[in-house]
Amino acid sequence: MNSTRCSKLFALLLVATLALSAVTPATAISTKGKDVPSDAKVGDSVTATMTLTDLYSNYEEWTLHGKTELTDVTWTVTTYDQAGNQKAKKSYDGRTFNHSLALDSDASKAVVKVSGTVPEVENFSYDPQQAFTFAKLSQTRKGGNTEEIETWTANYHTEDSKNARNAIAAAQDAIDDASSGANTEDAKSSLNDAISAYNGENFDLAANLADKAKKSANSASDKAQQSEQQNKLLMYGGIAVLVIIIIGGAGFWYRSQQQNNYRLR
Repeated sequence: MNSTRCSKLFALLLVATLALSAVTPATAISTKGKDVPSDAKVGDSVTATMTLTDLYSNYEEWTLHGKTELTDVTWTVTTYDQAGNQKAKKSYDGRTFNHSLALDSDASKAVVKVSGTVPEVENFSYDPQQAFTFAKLSQTRKGGNTEEIETWTANYHTEDSKNARNAIAAAQDAIDDASSGANTEDAKSSLNDAISAYNGENFDLAANLADKAKKSANSASDKAQQSEQQNKLLMYGGIAVLVIIIIGGAGFWYRSQQQNNYRLR
């Protein structure tokens, strides 16, 4: 290997090493959420807690940053030592907060409690369903990078949007469960119109169209079942007639054979 090739190889290795060293290490902090809702109603008051352990896996001193889309927010950060004794407790108001943590404080666990009001929905969407950031916790080292620890999200709704969504889901189930051979095109068309109405925040219309789609799907399913039953009856009737013809033919043949045998005598 000549010197030029060695130089190129060394340069590539150096670039790769620098690139790897520039990658921000993933936080090794362990988290556990409690009472974080999967779905919440706009305007409701909600509260949840997030427990953080292994606080100093990456850094001996850093800042815990919190962020939420809740309104009227209060954060409470409580720290505990390894024996479970409370070390400190501090509250913050607003959608964001910063709380300093250090190894020499003897705090080995931090419990973050967030309380607030579920915000208004800015844009309604049936699929994907609208969601908001319930809580996002990040780790920032002094003078360094910020790394996400974990984010908790929740779907949210109004009373009308939830009713419309439930109606649309019921219509979709009716279409999916329709009997084989059922013509559900009208139901699917009404369902698509219902979803469009939902996305346009016309929830009463969406619910009505979804109910129409459900009834149409059920009607198509009933007709398909009736048609299938009629076909089965016709098939069974045809089989019965065929059996009667065969039995009758066999009986006629048998009698003919008996009469021929008698004449031969």
